[in-house]
This record gives sequence, structure tokens and C-alpha cells, in this order.
Amino acid sequence: MNPLVDAYISQSQSWQPEMTTLRSLLLECGLTEDFKWRVPCYTHNGKNVVLIGKFKEYCTLSFLKGVLIKDTNNILVLPGEHSQSVKMAKFTSIQEIQNITTTLKAYIFEAIEIEKAGLKIPATKSKILDYPDELVAKMEADSNFKTAFEKLTPGRQRGYNMFFTAAKQSKTRITRIEKYEDRILKGFGINDCVCGHSKRMPGCDGSHKYL
Repeated sequence: MNPLVDAYISQSQSWQPEMTTLRSLLLECGLTEDFKWRVPCYTHNGKNVVLIGKFKEYCTLSFLKGVLIKDTNNILVLPGEHSQSVKMAKFTSIQEIQNITTTLKAYIFEAIEIEKAGLKIPATKSKILDYPDELVAKMEADSNFKTAFEKLTPGRQRGYNMFFTAAKQSKTRITRIEKYEDRILKGFGINDCVCGHSKRMPGCDGSHKYL
């Protein structure tokens, strides 16, 4: 049992009993307890499998490759419209967890088998980015920028693309691209700090300066 998880649960203002119950369930299934992205993370042979999370209205059990799980009981949902792999179960009481304990265990063991088999999330149309015209024009005009952008991880590319596309006016999209050009050329993601960590990753204490 990881002391960081002890602190995470004990310092929580809500969902302590529910998270403790989920924690026990995951440990019973033989997963290793860790603490990553500032939340309890459960692994198998070093591979991330499940996260415990807390929100204002519920706590969650998030399967990192949940889209590959055969959710025959329809208890899993996407955390957001842009989610590509994670699916989660939401809980507001211990009773809700106890009512589907058998199903949760089956899903956890299935998630472990998915990792053992080395299964990957299949590419979908949603993973093929639809670049705004301004970004396409920039890449056509500047080969160095195009090369740097294409070398970014898919997640970093998606983050920038979502941010650029969200602007309603063309001049705003151009301004955003120009503002983040230097970061892209240096290989940083939109939320990365100069040490290379994401703001939400452990190891970055908030004192780093962002580009």
C-alpha cells in the first residue's frame, strides 16, 4: 500500500469510504498500487491499468484502455467527448460499488489480460486530426515548423490542434499558432514546462517557469 495513496484518501473532503472500498478491490485483484498524475494508479508489471479519481459529484474507477473492455453490463462511460481510450465507472455510494463488485472484478481482470496481451487502442477517424486552414498554411510555408509539429507525440499534436481550432476567428487562430511556434519547434506540448514535465505530472512542483 502506497503512503501517497493513504494521504490522498485521508485528505479528501469527500468519497473517502468509497475510494477505500475501490482501493481494497483493486488490491484484491493483485494490482500494484502507485501514485501517478496526482491520483492513485494501479499497475500490472509496470503497465498502468486503472486509476481512482474523485470529483465533486462522484468518485471514479477509470480503466486506461476501457474502450477495449467488453462492457456487457453498460457501467462504463467516456470521461469526455475527446477521450480516445479511457472509460470510467462512477460511484456516489459504497452500496453502488457493492452491487456490482463481481462485474468490477471481471472488468479489472479483463483489463489485466489486455495488458498481458499487449493490445493497443485501434486507430479511429477521431484520431485523424482535421487541421485548421491556418495551421496547414503555416506548415506549407515553413518546413521546419511542419517537421517539428509532426515529430510531436499524437497527444501533443491533438492538444495544440484543439486549442487552435477552438478560436472562432482566423486572426485569433493565427495569433495562437505564432505564440506557440517556439514551443512547437522545441518539442514542448501546450502544457509542458521547460523541464519537460506536464503540469499534471508528478515531479513538477509548480515552481518551474513555463515558456
